[in-house]
Amino acid sequence: MNADLLKLYTRDLEKLIAELEAYPNEASLWRIAGEIKNSAGNLALHLVGNLNQYIGATLGGTDFIRNRDSEFALKNMPRAELIGKLRDTIAVLGKTLPTLDAASLEATYPLETLGYPMSTGYFLIHLYGHLNYHLGQINYHRRLIA
Repeated sequence: MNADLLKLYTRDLEKLIAELEAYPNEASLWRIAGEIKNSAGNLALHLVGNLNQYIGATLGGTDFIRNRDSEFALKNMPRAELIGKLRDTIAVLGKTLPTLDAASLEATYPLETLGYPMSTGYFLIHLYGHLNYHLGQINYHRRLIA
């Protein structure tokens, strides 16, 4: 299952990069309007923080320290830097997910981030759904705002 998850995460993080590249300019990545409260740039930073914390640091033992508030507070990061962070995240997933064997996926995830115990495999599927939720938001943001 971990090889399949890695393919899916990589595929959809590459889709996210393509979405960010499709914005007509860097300023539009950070625009908000009306009821749209999160920019594409901030949602992308949120996904970087989320995946690096819950997969990279928790399962892979990286030294990543998440600052969730900054994921939504930072503005106007250059597109190339944002895409670099996403590519670094893909690399972290590429190092971490292959190390998980069947027993690791069936084991209880070390943190109760959803308020109840769950298997690591379950939580990885949850995180994948979270990625796609925000990927869809970014797609609509690009078409509505840009």
